[in-house]
Amino acid sequence: MSKSMYDTTLVEDLAKLLNEHELAEIEYDTEGLRLRVTRVPSQGFMPPPPPVFAAQVPAQTTVSAAVPAAPAAEKPEAEVKGEAVKSPMVGVVYTAPEPNAAPYVSVGDTVSADQTLFLVEAMKTFNPVKAPRSGKVVQILVSDRSPVEYDQPLLILE
Repeated sequence: MSKSMYDTTLVEDLAKLLNEHELAEIEYDTEGLRLRVTRVPSQGFMPPPPPVFAAQVPAQTTVSAAVPAAPAAEKPEAEVKGEAVKSPMVGVVYTAPEPNAAPYVSVGDTVSADQTLFLVEAMKTFNPVKAPRSGKVVQILVSDRSPVEYDQPLLILE
């Protein structure tokens, strides 16, 4: 019997991260070892696979049509004027500093430049998403602990 070239706990840990953050796939690459763990969608809603480099909005629009909650967010986007604050990276977005705490911002709040709006967790590091300028929060496009893609709109600032 040959000994495995890698520790199986690494695969289990990657699978756990995949499930905890509701990701479609995760990839791990180090010297001489490259692993890719992909989750097969269940019968419920599953977000599109992460590597979407073309226009993200049409892909989300197609998926949104099948999800009752998404069209409500989609309709106001066309009507609301303002600047979209986008995710600086792929990860999981947090709307509050800790569970059961008040969110950083709510619709109608006035924010100042460099004020923290969200946290995006990537590789167990929490990265603040700050307001690019002062303004009023017109719409929040994400929910707490949801997966986000790079450059995905998170909030509309008037």
